[in-house]
Amino acid sequence: MQTWQMQAAKARFSELMKQAADHGPQEITLHGRPVAVVLSREEFDRLSGGAGSLVAFMQQSPLYGQDDVVFERDPSLTRDVAL
Repeated sequence: MQTWQMQAAKARFSELMKQAADHGPQEITLHGRPVAVVLSREEFDRLSGGAGSLVAFMQQSPLYGQDDVVFERDPSLTRDVAL
């Protein structure tokens, strides 16, 4: 992974983007500390799993379509809070 100082990343932004697309993630540092990573959209999609909709995710649940799902609750009393 190539490392870029913040000033260089700002000044050469288009080159930074091309490097991310052609050669993988690019690290950006500020005062010598890593603060961000720039990566291609293709790499992002691969890492995030395509990020489908919440509805599609819920429909893939083994509990989908069940009307009698019971969630157990902790029967203990609430704690006292001093205000």
